[in-house]
Amino acid sequence: VQLQASGGGWVQAGGSLRLSCVASGNIFSIGAMGWYRQAPGLQREWVATMVSGGASNHADSVKGRFSISRDYAQNTVYLQMANLKSEDTGMYFCKMSYRRVNGGTPRDAWGQGTQVTVSS
Repeated sequence: VQLQASGGGWVQAGGSLRLSCVASGNIFSIGAMGWYRQAPGLQREWVATMVSGGASNHADSVKGRFSISRDYAQNTVYLQMANLKSEDTGMYFCKMSYRRVNGGTPRDAWGQGTQVTVSS
């Protein structure tokens, strides 16, 4: 099972980026998909999650600026980021919970990360 994240880059404060993360491999079903980020010297923090039913939640620090969405047919999760701030700089990781077989034990998988740098 692999999660391939992309879309990061360098942007000026106030700009926008759209991150994508595609899941592939031995997957029967996917539950929640989400995004986390980690700034240098800090712990990884949760950014947003969308469950299989479509409900989503976002960290207070990004509410109103970031929006998570999914393409269920393509096993893909997106993070649309707008009005970016310097404190949004960090490595962004996607995460999913999934089952390999029907009724199997839920597992977690992480992507490799994509770097977002916001310059003020």
